[in-house]
Amino acid sequence: MRIVVLAGGTSTERDVSLVTGYRVCESLRRNGHDANMLDIFLGIDDGAVATFFTEKNDLGELSDNLKKRTKDIPEEVSKRTKNRESFFGPNVLELCKKADIVFMGLHGSNGEDGKVQATFDLLGIRYTGTDYLSSAISMSKELAKKVLVPEGIPMPKGLTLHKGHKIEYVPYPCVVKPCCGGSSVGVSIANNEQEFKSALDEAFSYEDTVLVEEFVDGREFSVAVLDGKALPVIEIEPLEGFYDYKNKYKAGSTKETCPADIPEDVASQMQFWAEKCCQAAGVTTYARVDELLDKEGNIFCLEINTLPGMTDTSLIPQEAAAVGISYDELTEKIIEISLAKYE
Repeated sequence: MRIVVLAGGTSTERDVSLVTGYRVCESLRRNGHDANMLDIFLGIDDGAVATFFTEKNDLGELSDNLKKRTKDIPEEVSKRTKNRESFFGPNVLELCKKADIVFMGLHGSNGEDGKVQATFDLLGIRYTGTDYLSSAISMSKELAKKVLVPEGIPMPKGLTLHKGHKIEYVPYPCVVKPCCGGSSVGVSIANNEQEFKSALDEAFSYEDTVLVEEFVDGREFSVAVLDGKALPVIEIEPLEGFYDYKNKYKAGSTKETCPADIPEDVASQMQFWAEKCCQAAGVTTYARVDELLDKEGNIFCLEINTLPGMTDTSLIPQEAAAVGISYDELTEKIIEISLAKYE
């Protein structure tokens, strides 16, 4: 098949997305597909369109070159916004229309929040992953709580705070996080008023809505859901601090155990909640649900990642491997499950 692997973009997770796209595209080529990686925001020149699907370019070099352009993205975003130009880079939509399917290697805003998916639905472009509505619900931690909590899904208590508004009571310690951010970018733990103020400044530097949640002192886990069925639970143990951006993507900074060393009934309950989260939010194809287990044995669901990372240190390939699914088999399964929804 002819496959566009969409990556890059404009979010705070741009560079991670480029690694995901690189690894996925390598895999699809090993699986025999005519695949190439495309930066959704930067696009490609007209002269490269004709050979896009058949070109066997060096994907590692392409990824590195695109990362070098990351520093210029904010200025280009500002320019396009001012001139009311398209978010999609040159020839991106044209190539996506020519593809048999688009593999969504995007992370964060303008990729994982449903906007691209909605555009593709209107244009008749087939893509991997869940639809625009479930993407939007899952991306917004505020919306996700409003959908998941009424379904009985356990989540930390918290409230939404908008820029310029004040909060009168803060139960320390607490967690402060951007409402729609990913990869734990802008997330802080505050133990007192001074730390809380710094945490708000940090979170508000990314967006105008943040979540303030009770701090749950417990072990961190994640559960991938593939085609509605939960994979084995993986435990995440950062060597320092919590599972922030650095610990997620710096090799050797986190110990990951899969299957997690927990009682079978606890693992089953975590898998149940992961599946329930996806069902409640309408998430299909594949996703990853982050969870906590406190010292009293209570489980808390944190968020749904609808386009989980596929890098060397990502969790879903490790969970798939625990049940005998190789990386190449995983990318192929994601393609097959995604195509089935169009039949």
